[in-house]
Amino acid sequence: MKRIVILGAGESGAGAAVLAKKEGFDVFVSDMSAIKDKYKQMLDSHGIAWEEGRHTEEKVLRADEIIKSPGIPSDAPMVLKAVERGIHIISEIEFAGRYTRSKMICITGSNGKTTTTSLIYHIFRQAGYDAGLAGNIGHSLALQVAEDPHEYYIIELSSFQLDNMYDFRANIAILLNITPDHLDRYGNCMQNYVDAKMRIIRNQTGDDAFIYWNDDPIIRRELDKYDIKAVQCPFSELKERGSIGYIEEGQYKIEWPTPFNMEQESLSLTGRHNIYNSLAAGIASNISGIRKDVIRKSLSDFPGVEHRLEKVATVRGVLYVNDSKATNVDACWYALESMKTKVVLILGGKDKGNDYSAIRDLVAEKCSALVYLGADNAKLHAFFDPLGLPVRDTHSMRECVDACYELAQPGETVLLSPCCASFDLFKNMEDRGEQFKDMVRKL
Repeated sequence: MKRIVILGAGESGAGAAVLAKKEGFDVFVSDMSAIKDKYKQMLDSHGIAWEEGRHTEEKVLRADEIIKSPGIPSDAPMVLKAVERGIHIISEIEFAGRYTRSKMICITGSNGKTTTTSLIYHIFRQAGYDAGLAGNIGHSLALQVAEDPHEYYIIELSSFQLDNMYDFRANIAILLNITPDHLDRYGNCMQNYVDAKMRIIRNQTGDDAFIYWNDDPIIRRELDKYDIKAVQCPFSELKERGSIGYIEEGQYKIEWPTPFNMEQESLSLTGRHNIYNSLAAGIASNISGIRKDVIRKSLSDFPGVEHRLEKVATVRGVLYVNDSKATNVDACWYALESMKTKVVLILGGKDKGNDYSAIRDLVAEKCSALVYLGADNAKLHAFFDPLGLPVRDTHSMRECVDACYELAQPGETVLLSPCCASFDLFKNMEDRGEQFKDMVRKL
């Protein structure tokens, strides 16, 4: 019996284990951290052996194939030992793709992935399509393939998930943008990160579609390096040569495969960055044969995504906005660009090799004060303090929100858009966003 070892027992790892067991493999799950009770129960109920708090070398390196959770870096000691032994390492998405013939709509990009994925899922469900939400959000793709199969899967893919995908094929691949992110995981080499993102078009055929932002300079440069078989569906903010989706004279327009238009003002998502997300989602839905009236209604009533420019409350005339999902500089740029008032901006966390130059001018123009939130704020002080704005140094969410309450004037916005990962002070970006909302509501 072929032996599958799964490293990491979170959502993706536990799901992969259940599918591997169903397909008749000898399965073992190993996690260096503590495994959550719900995943222990899932593994136990399927008779799957597991360990936590360690990787037992003898058990792991007997694998015929290893499924690695995306959070584990490729230079982790046990991963390096497995590579040395010649053991093939794949992602949960790659593994799940072997056991389903469902249509795969896959979304990646440095920013906008979650919003676009959630919007496409919203449109498909409104259209009555049998669709599952998977990847970076939703439930494990492998678990759904094993126990709750769907005709379509709408999958948000991070670069980490794309890294270990080889034979997987996206029927519709969406690449929203490529800007610096996670460089600490890619040897501080931007091209390594770019190469990971471009894997989304791997294995596509002439029957598939590739949707991408036509004005992204990195995507445009990379296209020439690939023999792209899929039908190319570029979109842009304004009408330009080659684009099949754009905004023209206040109209949201898609030219292919079925001409479609609606008032830009009717789109539920606002801000320039959301034009791109709405165009990508509309094109994917159009290609999938969803009726115009359903697309139009869904683009108008989509409620948005938690932790992405989420309005929390207005306190003493100050609006508090939770953009905890802004874990890179470009995401913060989009958030600031969409602001119509002066901003008290919360920055900081685990720096991923960030270059803050891209937001310097916007910070100088739009911000009335800065609040740093992190275990170590030295880099933020060195870069932003010369702007001469009022600055507060904080090391917990309570300190942070209290500082914002003191600094913000009526009519201004407090914006949590940190540019950084959350792991220095919080469990994850959701925990950071939830703590922010909780503290704001207590003001």
